[in-house]
Amino acid sequence: MPDLLLELRSEEIPARMQRKAAGDLRKLVTDALVEAGLTYEGAREYWTPRRLALDIRGLNARSADIREERKGPRTDANEKAIEGFLRGAGLSSIDEAHVHSDPKKGDFYVAHIVKPGRPAEEIIAEVMPGIIRNFPWPKSMRSGVASAKPGAMRWVRPLQSIVCVFGAETEETRVIPFEADGIVASNVTYGHRFHAPEAFTVRRFADYAAGLERARVILDAERRKQIIATDAANIAFANGLELVEDEGLLEEVSGLVEWPQVLMGTFEEEFLAIPAEIIRLTIKTNQKCFVTRPAGGEGLSNHFILVANIEAKDGGKEIVHGNGKVVRARLSDARHFWTRDQHDLPDLETLVASAEKFGLDLKKPLDQRMAKLDALNVTFQAKLGTQGERVMRIRSLAAELAKVTGADPKLVDRAVVLAKADLRTEAVGEFPELQGIMGHKYALLQGEPQAVADAIEDHYKPQGPSDRVPSDPVAITVSLADKLDTLIGFWAIDEKPTGSKDPYALRRAALGVIRILLEKNIRLPLLSVVKDGDLLSFFHDRLKVYLRDLGARYDLIDAVLTPESDDLLMVARRVEALTAFITSEDGQNLLAGTKRATQLLAAEEKKGTVVADGIAPELFRLSAEKDLHGAIVVATGEAADAVAREDFQAAMTALSKLRAPVDTFFDDVLVNDEDAAIRANRLALLAAIRAATGTVADFSKITG
Repeated sequence: MPDLLLELRSEEIPARMQRKAAGDLRKLVTDALVEAGLTYEGAREYWTPRRLALDIRGLNARSADIREERKGPRTDANEKAIEGFLRGAGLSSIDEAHVHSDPKKGDFYVAHIVKPGRPAEEIIAEVMPGIIRNFPWPKSMRSGVASAKPGAMRWVRPLQSIVCVFGAETEETRVIPFEADGIVASNVTYGHRFHAPEAFTVRRFADYAAGLERARVILDAERRKQIIATDAANIAFANGLELVEDEGLLEEVSGLVEWPQVLMGTFEEEFLAIPAEIIRLTIKTNQKCFVTRPAGGEGLSNHFILVANIEAKDGGKEIVHGNGKVVRARLSDARHFWTRDQHDLPDLETLVASAEKFGLDLKKPLDQRMAKLDALNVTFQAKLGTQGERVMRIRSLAAELAKVTGADPKLVDRAVVLAKADLRTEAVGEFPELQGIMGHKYALLQGEPQAVADAIEDHYKPQGPSDRVPSDPVAITVSLADKLDTLIGFWAIDEKPTGSKDPYALRRAALGVIRILLEKNIRLPLLSVVKDGDLLSFFHDRLKVYLRDLGARYDLIDAVLTPESDDLLMVARRVEALTAFITSEDGQNLLAGTKRATQLLAAEEKKGTVVADGIAPELFRLSAEKDLHGAIVVATGEAADAVAREDFQAAMTALSKLRAPVDTFFDDVLVNDEDAAIRANRLALLAAIRAATGTVADFSKITG
């Protein structure tokens, strides 16, 4: 079966777009081919800074014939109806139609239409121009002479050439010469723009990839990443150092080079007085370089790793020199930020009112920055006021939460009023990623307690499912207050997540609250804090997702979670206990008996059958009734006591004692007795079963 090779070559594609663009190309092309009736064995996409490529194996040479039956009018229909049928079916004469009989509707005409398949080349040539013209780039541009014409094609960077060759392994491949904005597909491509800019022809994927490598282009992005990572680690090791790994930077750098050459540069050791985080971000952000540290040591070394796209004749000395000059200049700027942030602001007299409002000490640099943040009325969100107003809200909320977490209220208050102060530092202004980290460093420099400094850094955590949660009670309190204020505020102005859109990261904030409460075993009645049933429901939705990701069954979560459940830690513990119980033999059997009881009771309630308000032992006629009643009384009491102790496993064990008497009851007792009083009393027993198990979960929602 034939294979298809496609390459779209352009000027440099931004690294952040390459992986997704290649995936989009694969999906768009394969979807279009399948929709046109073709099938294929496999497809893989590739990308470099200057090309997207697609290798499709085992593609059908032509699409399958399509056979279709089109029902027409009855054979005794008028002439116009028959003529319309012939036109619609593409028949020249009614003799070409078939007659089908139906016992009820009589005889009618049917057209058997065969649409012959089409060659794959014809289909590819038809779909590709539209895919290229309408490619979903986040940003695109018009270029060249054609750009002045209405409807000119847009591409991320000027498109330069297209390769499209098709054919089986045992035959000569053919070019499918479609055209896109004046560029005609061919079998000609180009290698590295400096090392091998000459054109060369390709036949199929194997010689295409090999030809590119001879022309100093490594097509496979994962292989480029591996080369960079390995060479960087080796050159660091050879110099007694360790590479500080950075997967995001590795991904970006692999999208900047087609022929990676790893080199090492240096900067003056005096710059190591700057915090490591600032050095790393300065070098990463400005020069896309990796940093290193002493082997087995802490901190950073004054050596950095850079990746060039040229195999220089001088061994890279000039490239290293040029990168070093820029790194030194940027580190000099960073040192200036670091130093300035530790000095007094020039306008302290304008900050007195803000300092008094927050109890700040204007002799301390970080306090000055918080006063400045407030005095400038820096907006948090248009409808939610300024950052200063937000800090006051968090301060009030944190004071209440400290009673729950057991954190020192004075340390909590101090951490809150300084938590956002580093937003006014020059280091964070240059590198927003350092929010909290710089606040932590500046807090320690001005003599704040360790718990306060830690809380300033950790109050942003966790920022995702894999990020750690704060561990100190002060940090936990400030983090909860920060996230809850965000959620309460945006709910108040009706700015909730919709579909996949969540511009204020409210889902992440809710997940952060949930993880802190569950992982740190914190009992917090959420409704008393958020005071909004809709927001509580949002927490429920996020809790379900979180618990499902941990392996909990959705039906067991639903069986435990009620609209009023606002103690999320207790919900999680109930789900855990129910999961363990329901997988046991006793649990399975009790579930079956309980569901039978609740379903029968619900059916009778729906019919309006009288259910006694209470159980009357004097109406018992069989020992199974007496035994079940006694078991319910004991199990209900023991389960209630266990729930009060928050020992849900013990509550499940207590309920398991109902298994045998419930089974016997249904074996021996006819619930719908002819005597109305006896029937009502027996239904009351079923209601008691439902109430007893309901202290732990709604068993009717459990599947199986």
